[in-house]
Order: sequence, then C-alpha cells, then structure tokens
Amino acid sequence: MKIAIIGAGFAGLSSAKVLREFGFDVTLFEKAPDVGGVWGASRRYPGLSTQNNKGTYALSDHRMPRDYPEWPSGEQVQAYLESYVVAYDLAPVLHLGTEVIEATPASDDSSWSVTTRSTSGEVETGTYDHVVVANGIFSVPMIPPFGGLDEFTAAGGQLLAAGGFHDLEAARGKDVVIVGYGKSSCDVSVPISDVASSTTVVARELLWKMPKKLGGVLNFKFLMLTRMGEGLFRYIKPHGVERFLHGPGDRVRRGMLGSVQKVATRQLGLDRLDLVPDGTFEDIARSTVSLATDDFYERVSDGRIEVRRDQTVVKLLEKDGRPHVELVSGTVLPADLVVCGTGFRQEVPFLPAEVQARLTDERGNFELYRQILPHQVRGLTFAGYNSSFFSPLSAEMSAVWIASLLLGLHDLPPEDVRRKHVAERLVWMEERTNGMHARGTNIIPFSMHNIDEVLGDLDLNVGPLTRALQWLGPVNPASYRQVSRRLQQRRSKQLSNA
Repeated sequence: MKIAIIGAGFAGLSSAKVLREFGFDVTLFEKAPDVGGVWGASRRYPGLSTQNNKGTYALSDHRMPRDYPEWPSGEQVQAYLESYVVAYDLAPVLHLGTEVIEATPASDDSSWSVTTRSTSGEVETGTYDHVVVANGIFSVPMIPPFGGLDEFTAAGGQLLAAGGFHDLEAARGKDVVIVGYGKSSCDVSVPISDVASSTTVVARELLWKMPKKLGGVLNFKFLMLTRMGEGLFRYIKPHGVERFLHGPGDRVRRGMLGSVQKVATRQLGLDRLDLVPDGTFEDIARSTVSLATDDFYERVSDGRIEVRRDQTVVKLLEKDGRPHVELVSGTVLPADLVVCGTGFRQEVPFLPAEVQARLTDERGNFELYRQILPHQVRGLTFAGYNSSFFSPLSAEMSAVWIASLLLGLHDLPPEDVRRKHVAERLVWMEERTNGMHARGTNIIPFSMHNIDEVLGDLDLNVGPLTRALQWLGPVNPASYRQVSRRLQQRRSKQLSNA
C-alpha cells in the first residue's frame, strides 16, 4: 500500500517511521525547506522553547539528548527531529520544499491523486492508496482582520504573526505592540524588550501561568505532566480515582488547585502587577495553561514590558506621520511593529471543498473518531490532530492506531456508534472551553485519556503498574516504546496463521 503523508513535524515524521516498520510504501511531503513544523527555522520566533521538560516532550524510542536543558529551545527541538530522521533513515522518503497543492480521491474512493509543487515550481502528480494528514493544527497563523492596515503600512508600520517574526533587529529601537497573552506572545516579548524602545502586550483575556518550579521547589512536570494533574480536571466520563476526585473528594481536589493558584499568584507577583486572571486556576481546562516565560513578570515589574489587560486592538492607523494602534478603550499607542500571537486556523487547503465539507459538522468542528478517522472519507486519516501536553507521544500512538486499522488488526464500532461518540465529545469540548477548542482538535488537559482510548482500541496499553506510577510521576514516553513492536508481533502471528 502506497501512503502519502503531508507534513514533517512530530506527527508526520513519527507516522512515516511507524508505517514503514509495517512495510508500507511511504512518501512524506513537507512544504518547508526543513523538518519540524512549528519548530522549523522558517516558523520559530526568538524566545521559543518547549512547554514540557525534555523528558516528556519526546517520541517513545528517541530520547532528547542528555546535554539539552530541561526546557529545550526551538532550535534544539528541530535538531532532535533531524536526528530522528537520521536514526530511522527517513531521508529517502522525505521530500522537503514540496507543497501538496491538491489531494483528491478517485471517483470510486479506491485511491488518491496527490499533486505537489516544489520550490522550483515543478508540479508532479502521484497516485496513493491512502493519505495521512499531518499538516499540524498550528499550521496557519491567524491575524485578526484589523481595519486601517493600508494606512498603517503606508506610515511604515509592519504587521506579523509571531511565527513570521525571526529577526530581532526588526524591533530594535521600535515601539512594538504584541497582541495576545498566550505562550508565543509572552515568549517573544522578552527578547523584543531587550532591543525595542517600548514593548506593550495587549491582552484580551489573561490566562493562568505556571512557574517552572512552584515555590521555587516543585517542578511543573510533577504537577501537570502526571495523571494526577490531568485527573484534577473533570473528563467527560470520570473513572477510577477520578470518580472520587470529582465526587466525595471534590473538596480535596479544589483545595489542591486552590493551593497551586495561591502559590503561583504570589510567586509571579500577579496581585502586585494587577495580572490575576478572572476566574480560578481550574479554568485552564477551558483551553490550556502556559508556563510563565522566564523574566516576563520581572520585566513587567521593572517597566520594560507593559501589559494592557482586558484590551483589544480595534484598528491600525497613522497619526502624526507614524504608525499607531487604537485599543478598545480608545487609547492610541505608537506601534512601528505589531506582532500577533493570536492563534491559528485549522485548515486542510489541499483537500477539495466537498471533501472538507464531509470532514466537519455544521459548526465547523472536525468530526474525527479518536481524533484520527473521518466518518465519510475513505482512505484518509489524521495524525497530530490532538493538541495536548504530550503532543509527540499522542501523534505517535495515533500512527500506531492507523497502522493497525490499515492492516485490519482491530475492529471499529459501527459508523452510527462512532458518530454518536464524536458528536457527544464535540458538544462537551465546545462547552467546557467556551468555544476555544480549535475546531475540535484541542484535547488539553486530557492528553493521557486520549492515549488510553487510542491504545485501548488496540488492546496495547501499558500495564496497570506503569499507569499507577504515572499518577505521581511525569509520564515517560519511553514506557510506550514497545507498543509498535507488540503490534508487529500480532501482525506476524496473523500472517503465520493465514
């Protein structure tokens, strides 16, 4: 079976490696000139680093180098993925600088026609039995449609997404406005504040931030990168210990979250800086929790970074011959450079409109069983459409699920059962996030629940002792390195009995 994989980030690379292990003929396309997705040189911004420590942000059989810092930089993550390509000999199937411009199913759904365009402009079309979409849910930056852009740029202003900002010299001596309060906005504001004349962060809504070490002692990974941390937030159907935590033990659970909130507030000086978010720390289940960027709050304190909370940019404009922005409050700020860390759009532009329509519900949410399988499009699966604390491991286990499906090694529920399951989850996701669920792809903070469900379908989950240890200690991706091998053994047994 010939398989085309679109995208060479964590999801695409691990899918290529896993599927090749099972004998599939794989071709991997990446429109960028390098591997890495958001970690690639063409997309990363100054100050980019991981949310996870290096021990948890890795693939199961390829550890991060020992000499990496605990929170690797964007450059180091890309180097890690390049070493993965070498370790598993993926270069022969990897086509960099090759954009998939169209992927179209045959009229009888028996195959796919995939058309690509290289950086030199050469267009080629190939036929494949299956397509794996791994283009990333953070692939298309979303810049708000500000009014006044022409006037702003004519006055010398520049508007960029955070992922399109690569050169700090572009901010030197400038008045810079950064839109958003998520990870990318806070990360990029720190190096910008080193060189800019002024650095202002405009935050529509404040998010809770976690220190890397709570109280300077307890590492973040022991709080949020464990099953206990995940269990503090109510899943759609709590089970096991979670039933206690969200039932008789709810007071204990709320006390734990409240303690974390108090320590983080005090440690980061949020009261003093008037940066305490509305709501409670439990609200991170609505979307995500960000690690506090090193030196961010210190620079807010000393005035090098100013945060305008509960504000939005309503338009760009020219004033006194210079570019400015106007906030919803009516305040007008000088802004030679505006950097937007305002999220992403989840798009699959290479699929025909009629195929895209079959992928989503009436609200535009992706209807994917296990975040992988569409209901009505044959020969198509998705890898990495499960944004989580353990995105590399989630994507890799999705690839194992795809291999098992294609080999007929596990059975699917009937389509009507899958549809009901997906519909219920989407309603729940939308409600709990107030619509901040990235078209149905955001599973934070329920990363391990997703992995358990994927591997539960295959009867290949890690044992109860390993899962028990994951309650109190950070999840180690290496615990899952035997999953693919166990599936290979099952495949060998299937073939010997044929």
